[in-house]
Amino acid sequence: MIDWTPFILTLKLALLTTIILFCIAIPLGYYLSKKKNIFTIFLETLFGLPLVLPPTVLGFYILITLGKNSFIGNFLLEHFNIQLVFSFSGLLIGSIIYSFPFMIQPLQAGFSTIPEDLIHAARLMGKKELTILFKVVLPNMKSAILSGLILTFAHTIGEFGVVLMIGGNIPEKTKVASIAIYDYVESMQYESAHQYAFILLCFSFTILFLLYFFNRKNNFNLK
Repeated sequence: MIDWTPFILTLKLALLTTIILFCIAIPLGYYLSKKKNIFTIFLETLFGLPLVLPPTVLGFYILITLGKNSFIGNFLLEHFNIQLVFSFSGLLIGSIIYSFPFMIQPLQAGFSTIPEDLIHAARLMGKKELTILFKVVLPNMKSAILSGLILTFAHTIGEFGVVLMIGGNIPEKTKVASIAIYDYVESMQYESAHQYAFILLCFSFTILFLLYFFNRKNNFNLK
């Protein structure tokens, strides 16, 4: 009998991570696409680090930063009784940091494709900046938005090193599907590991297939 709790926890983590990152990456992606200086290069490098760093390295430094012996961890624990390490909240923070480039880079690329003349024309018509963003810019970069959303969601589904370092392996709290597979392999329960792995494989394949399908369909319609 399959315990679906790790999958529910995984989907919850992926959904929250995707929503939060989308809200953060919209203004940041727009800024990075329009400004080109040493500061934006620094930010692009910083945001891109999760792509090249081993997940355990990133997870280790997040663990040190949020742990109860750190300034942040100690402050939150003493004043708000919040412990981020080995909790779902800490898991969410680590997931947001680790999946950040998968959201910011597609959106930044999408913003770069929007002609400046289109934005200037909207301004000349008296449109406010938020109206231009939601009525002019975002509708013209649907492929970039879809790519960012799906890649972030799919990447969060498959996270292992970071979630293990920060969240540990607490049933119904931080034990996501990838950790459950690791547990079954460690205990040599290969049949259960296969069941969980096959479900994740099918789910990931479906997500990527939909991404390629809709992007191809969108590109065809543009032609």
